[in-house]
Amino acid sequence: MALGWPNPWVNSMTIDFDFSTTLGNAWFPTPIFTASGCASSGRELAQFFPLASIGAVVTKSVMLKARMGRPTPRMAETPSGMLNSIGLQGPGIEAFLANDIPWLLENKARVIVSIAGETIEEYAVLARHLRSVPGLSAVEVNISCPNVKNRGMVFACDPDASHAVIDGVRRTLGGDLPIIVKLSPDVTDIVGIARAVVGAGADGLALINTLLGMVINTETMRPHLGGKTGGLSGPAIRPVAVRAIYQVHQAFPKVPILGMGGVRSGRDALEMVLAGASGVSVGTATFGNPTAVIAVQNELQHLLISKGFSSLRQAVGFAHRSDDLKESHDEY
Repeated sequence: MALGWPNPWVNSMTIDFDFSTTLGNAWFPTPIFTASGCASSGRELAQFFPLASIGAVVTKSVMLKARMGRPTPRMAETPSGMLNSIGLQGPGIEAFLANDIPWLLENKARVIVSIAGETIEEYAVLARHLRSVPGLSAVEVNISCPNVKNRGMVFACDPDASHAVIDGVRRTLGGDLPIIVKLSPDVTDIVGIARAVVGAGADGLALINTLLGMVINTETMRPHLGGKTGGLSGPAIRPVAVRAIYQVHQAFPKVPILGMGGVRSGRDALEMVLAGASGVSVGTATFGNPTAVIAVQNELQHLLISKGFSSLRQAVGFAHRSDDLKESHDEY
């Protein structure tokens, strides 16, 4: 279906091109999303472009109770990226649902709520809060969080714990609202973790979360970040993200992937789409350019059209196809 929107924020070349995508049973007019944690719940970016003009707003991961976050300093620049150690600061699920969700829906945004818990049970309780909320497009389950019942282990590093979290969320939500599981790259076998959460009922996968890193202040000779370690994001991690997307799509070609990690341009986004991503999130780039999401969206669309695709769907996973099939886009 051609879009043909009279929308200045979407490239005018949409008339003969289907830029839409799906994650589970949720449809989005474009494949470009915000990345969780980089624009809170979208208010900061709304002053620069209408939120309805992008695929969806993925909210900052919300937890059961309000959190103050980690001590300062919380951020550090690194070559081709940055470290952050925010610590999931936020208002808690009840305040979030009372204030942020109504505002997003009033502004016509498509909303993917990201949740994070410290225990398997907390994820199920968070899902219960979301079960009756109208207007949501999907739920992102961020399992890259410390499991306080298991000596600080991250859920996403253990296939059994990952399966248990998603199984609880799936049972609580039922089958209507798509579940997108956010995985950590800090594992030796990301395909194994993907297999565990897909087996538990995940409808899609978000690849990748930040990589764990550290900066030492050479003047104080101590860790720079107040929380000592932080998540590395930005262009430095993009090759890791592309590798993870490629490997997981190869193993599960029918499971939609929301790719992220160092995307600054349409060419970066195209690389993830060709690797197997059905959608792409833009995060760290918005810190330097609040309209980066729109720029990436328009550039990606232009690139897809210039390469002869008539839809985004034709390009998803194209890097996996044999040379003889690449000669004809129409076969897909």
